[in-house]
Amino acid sequence: MSSGSAYAVVAESLGRRFGDLEAVRDVSLAVAEGEAFGFLGPNGAGKSTTINMLCTLLRPTAGSAQIAGVDVVRHPLQVRREIGLVFQDTTLDDYLTAAENLRFHAELYGVDPALREPRLRGVLEMVGLDDRRDDLVGDFSGGMKRRLEIARGLLHSPRVLFLDEPTIGLDPQTRAHIWSYINELRVREQVTIFLTTHYMDEAEHCDRLGIIDNGSLVAVDTPDALKARIGKDRIELQVDDPAATIAELSERFGLDARLSEGAVAFHVAGGEQFVPRLFAELRQPVRSIRVARPTLDDVFMTYTGRTIRDAEASAGERLRNHARRWHRGR
Repeated sequence: MSSGSAYAVVAESLGRRFGDLEAVRDVSLAVAEGEAFGFLGPNGAGKSTTINMLCTLLRPTAGSAQIAGVDVVRHPLQVRREIGLVFQDTTLDDYLTAAENLRFHAELYGVDPALREPRLRGVLEMVGLDDRRDDLVGDFSGGMKRRLEIARGLLHSPRVLFLDEPTIGLDPQTRAHIWSYINELRVREQVTIFLTTHYMDEAEHCDRLGIIDNGSLVAVDTPDALKARIGKDRIELQVDDPAATIAELSERFGLDARLSEGAVAFHVAGGEQFVPRLFAELRQPVRSIRVARPTLDDVFMTYTGRTIRDAEASAGERLRNHARRWHRGR
């Protein structure tokens, strides 16, 4: 694929194994230049592993990937010049000022000395930190550090900015501010955004989403198109006997109901019209009922059979089991 490709990121049957654990399997995708593409999935689903392969930090054990037309395995140094990366955990030097952190990055990436200070000033202004440029990073809040890391990732004018869980651990207000900066930089920098998240509200900001679960990409489309595919309302029941209620919903109504975060949940077309029939015919007592239009939570549940919280719990158990097997085999 040539460097003039209209795709900023391409993966073809990408995979990664750690011993007998298949962390990522057969991931294929294409992200257009200027697009904001999101990986939505629970912790442990393979999101960070995929990003690490795309960013040349981890070698694939199967398949291939290109950034701006450059193969990540054959030409890793060239790929690194094309990308910016913001990790989940901060990698800033707390003993340096904001400006010193950026100057060090500029030196590493060989930014033209004549352009360094104007570029540094520009990215700091973009994330609202120019007035704190000479302050020690150790005195910054978590949100300020995240904004500075985004500025650092943009300093060398990358083609693609990778954001791995960019707002994890931040409060909702700070998360909203971070997203205002991300949306602004897309326009000002004309940069492709590739991010991972397990926050449904963040996923709504993306042009397209890839839903990843247990290392596999199970669906790719716009948030609205993914929700439209379901085409049904979600109904949640609080009941005394979930197992009996699930069985009756299956036998009497032909519904595929599941226990989800303490409620019996299922999908039907025309949920509000279905509720009177439900109360008239369901024998199990119902304490409360909730009807909602399709959300990305529903999309995730439709494609994986679980909520994202349930998936995180099972992914964590999968990783713990693998760790126990690995220790026994040593």
